[in-house]
Amino acid sequence: MTASKSAPRAFAAEKSVSVPGSAAGARLDKWLAEAIPEVSRSRLKGLIEDGAVTIAGKAARDPAYRLRTGQSVRLRLPAPVDAAPVPQGMDLDIAFEDDHLIVVNKPAGLVVHPAPGNLDRTLVNALLAHCGDSLAGIGGVRRPGIVHRIDKDTSGLLVAAKTGIVHAGLSSQFAAHIIERTYDALVWGVPQPASGKIVGAIGRSRHNRKKMAVLQRGGKAAETGYRTLKAFGNVAAHLRCRLKTGRTHQIRVHMASIGNPLIGDAIYGASRRRTLRGLPPELAEALVAFPRQALHAMTLGFVHPVTGEAMRFEAAPPEDFAVLRAALTEADVS
Repeated sequence: MTASKSAPRAFAAEKSVSVPGSAAGARLDKWLAEAIPEVSRSRLKGLIEDGAVTIAGKAARDPAYRLRTGQSVRLRLPAPVDAAPVPQGMDLDIAFEDDHLIVVNKPAGLVVHPAPGNLDRTLVNALLAHCGDSLAGIGGVRRPGIVHRIDKDTSGLLVAAKTGIVHAGLSSQFAAHIIERTYDALVWGVPQPASGKIVGAIGRSRHNRKKMAVLQRGGKAAETGYRTLKAFGNVAAHLRCRLKTGRTHQIRVHMASIGNPLIGDAIYGASRRRTLRGLPPELAEALVAFPRQALHAMTLGFVHPVTGEAMRFEAAPPEDFAVLRAALTEADVS
């Protein structure tokens, strides 16, 4: 019986670099990460261990190998493999797209990434179908690089990377808190003061592990700035929120922590039956029936990791948000 041979590994590209005198004695993985910045150091380490890097024609499998001046180092980049999520064609509201990244205006109700309970029909599935072969591979996998997420029932702008170098560049901007992100929100009551800053570490609630909460000890530092655009009597307010950090459910948790939860928030919105007393029936019904947290990612600004261009996008709130705001405006709730 003859043993079957595995199919030869496909390689998408080869890169050859010569070691300069300034790199003598440097670690192989560290120097390659600097010489070939589009491939992350962690991925390079794996490629070295897999034998995809050769020096003078011989595989160099030790990431800590110390280089010598004049050595010729060759890296073979494997062709990206398909991601586990399957491409699924869906209509996308695209604010911007080039060979490096894509900015979409996500509708409420669309999950960003497959997860238990939402294994398909997500934004990732849609991006796989839309972008196709323009996804150059992130960490060796042909997938969109999701740098930040928006809750399923929050609408608005989100950027995804098509290449590893862009994913790393955007991630570093998010980590440095230099990404511009503003959200429009409709909240119960009117914050006092009308504008301010909420600072409070966010982590899992001690009482309900499915919820996030502002914690006195532990958690991750979080900061949200807010400004009241319009107050509707004492019933509600339209806010513009600016994120300095990007923690899970951050705006929802922070606004609830000061007594102004988002309208429609089933997790963090406390009962407002007293607030509804005396309101016009149509308005009370609209407030109670609003099917999601009234939150929209309106502005997104960043520096393009490849071109260096400052980019800024705006997307007006969707119809359901606009209709509820109009109902509050038209009602006499002063």
